[in-house]
Amino acid sequence: MSERIPLFVVGAHLSGMPLNRELTDVQAELRGPVQTAHDYRLFVLPDTTPPKPGLLRKPGFNGLGIAGEVWLLDPAAFGRFVARIPAPLGIGKVMLSDGEMVSGFLCEAYATEGAEEVTHLGGWRRYIKSRNAG
Repeated sequence: MSERIPLFVVGAHLSGMPLNRELTDVQAELRGPVQTAHDYRLFVLPDTTPPKPGLLRKPGFNGLGIAGEVWLLDPAAFGRFVARIPAPLGIGKVMLSDGEMVSGFLCEAYATEGAEEVTHLGGWRRYIKSRNAG
């Protein structure tokens, strides 16, 4: 079997979230929860269903780090998965808090202009929880 590719997810693909089945349907395996390095910011992308976050790296920014998960996919499944990702999202390299660089969800900067920033919450689950509580 080919070596599996780690993929960092930060929003609707997290365990228990609406798009997680897109990972489980391709037999992705959860490696576990992780956190990004401190220089990432998280935004709520407008007009997305289900709601989705946009993750941006801002060198020099000293935030909390953003909670997410790393999933392992075989190369063919990774390619099929990435091909279906709609703009303004894409896959790039994400630095985790331990310094590991993995492929992961990132967002084009234009999509975050005027979007609600939720970096202070430290992750998408906390945002969803705060939204459901209000």
